[in-house]
Amino acid sequence: MDQALIEQLNRWHEEDQHQRIVDLLSAVPEEERDYEAVSRLGRAYNNLGLYEEALNHLEKFSEFGRQDPLWHYRVGYALYHLKRYKEAAAAFRTSDQLETGDRDTEFMLRRSLQKAEKQQRQERRRMESEKAAAVESPGSEVEEVPFTNMSLVDFWEDSEYARESYVSEPPTDELIASIEEELGYKLPSSYIALMKQQNGGIPKNTCFPTEEPTSWAEDHIAITSILGIGREKSYSLCGDLGDRFMIQEWGYPDIGVVICDCPSAGHDVVMLDYRACGRDGEPEVIHVDEEDDYEITFLAENFETFIRGLVSEEEFDTSGEDKEADLYIVNHGKFSTLLEELCGRVSEVERIEQKIRSICTRIVEEKGHFSFHADELSYLMYDVQFWLYTKSYPDTSREQYLAVYDQMIAFGGEFRQGGYAPGWITDWLDRRMQEGAIVQENGRLRFTDPFAAEVVQRLQEA
Repeated sequence: MDQALIEQLNRWHEEDQHQRIVDLLSAVPEEERDYEAVSRLGRAYNNLGLYEEALNHLEKFSEFGRQDPLWHYRVGYALYHLKRYKEAAAAFRTSDQLETGDRDTEFMLRRSLQKAEKQQRQERRRMESEKAAAVESPGSEVEEVPFTNMSLVDFWEDSEYARESYVSEPPTDELIASIEEELGYKLPSSYIALMKQQNGGIPKNTCFPTEEPTSWAEDHIAITSILGIGREKSYSLCGDLGDRFMIQEWGYPDIGVVICDCPSAGHDVVMLDYRACGRDGEPEVIHVDEEDDYEITFLAENFETFIRGLVSEEEFDTSGEDKEADLYIVNHGKFSTLLEELCGRVSEVERIEQKIRSICTRIVEEKGHFSFHADELSYLMYDVQFWLYTKSYPDTSREQYLAVYDQMIAFGGEFRQGGYAPGWITDWLDRRMQEGAIVQENGRLRFTDPFAAEVVQRLQEA
């Protein structure tokens, strides 16, 4: 490829215009595409989440890529997101051997090895479960009464919020049959027993220990509630924010029933998993992590075991460790590609990266964790990000800015929060527009000159 084309592709890549890269390079006849073109095409498909297409194109030039660490990295990246973790680890290992010391490669290699090991454990567990189910003879066991020797009197948290949002009348047998028909799964007898005691709500113990880390914690998951059997409440199995909503709207795997929501507000859930037992069998309980490409973590062999295993959040008080970890992130974490680019274009503020780190350090010191809300320092960081972005991209609309916001810090590089609530950003934006600090001209947003000067001044003083 000629240099002008390479520079154009680089610009589009930096601007996240990956579809334009695909459109341009796909228009080149296949027999005329060189290794550089195919490698960049593979990268663009990866960035669009079209991993099969990326892999198909990259493998056509496997002979040329054999000694190229970047080719192996891109192949590994596609394989990783296709959940072919063992193969991904092999690709990242080769990339690391060809070019040692690359932090992204080392990180992806570690993650691939962890995922491959976890995948193998889950496959062994599933095979053992299927084997055990196959040798059981029907009617050979006497059905046990759920929750024998366990008192449920003090199980639920009683609050007005719980009663309004989650708790329904005890389910009748007719309602249970109707819900099961709608879901397409037979509910566990232990789940039905618990719902007849109280139909949905917030348990006092909301944490379940895990052997593997998740997006929530290194050693446990947390739930917000247990969904009741019904349709009346939004947070019930067939309510408007229940099982079907999470599967159809949020993309959770259609392998069972969502029974618990979590503190992440939709970014992870607890499900009954019917893959091994069939729609009428006794399902396992799993945690599904939307933030980690719907990663599945085994929790318990059945619902009753899950309920018996819930413990108080006080057993996992890691606030001190979390604060230290977040302080390390804000002081040493690498900025995202976008944030690094925006800071590199600034001349008004010397050592701007250090200024940003200083503000964020104050936020962690005050809150104990790295997150932005509606406080003064958070608003300053919203202002700083908006000023940086619109300074480099002055034609930005409201929709464009809200779409790109999370690529700076929220879900950035190592310097990241790992999540955010979009409502905080829209509230900040509306407030700044009402105050007259942000104006909209021909659909484009910008700070007024006096307010931009105020943001610069506060940055310089950080």
